Amino acid sequence: MLKEYLKAKIHKARINEANLNYTGSIEIDEEIMIASNIREYEKVLIANMSNGSRFETYVIKGKYGEKKIGLNGAAARLGEIGDKIIIMSFALLDEEEEKTLKPQIVFLDKDNNIINN
Repeated sequence: MLKEYLKAKIHKARINEANLNYTGSIEIDEEIMIASNIREYEKVLIANMSNGSRFETYVIKGKYGEKKIGLNGAAARLGEIGDKIIIMSFALLDEEEEKTLKPQIVFLDKDNNIINN
């Protein structure tokens, strides 16, 4: 039997761009994606610490080193620039895989710099 587990988390990212006129998704700086082992087009759950909203979308890769965390399309209505969010990715694992699971957790400062991973 497969169960769903946390695979990766980006903690306290700050939204620094919102673009309603885009087809959808969250844009994440490639450097942060690499550190968290979250891939482009991967489905993620977003929890907005500032307003309590939770929603799912997919990731698009932002430019390496720009520190961009951008909500696009309808998701842009679920957060404002400056809001703190948690970005989570999950994986389906069997009993053997779950024994070795160690989620990749990345903490960001107020400017989206990696402070611990």
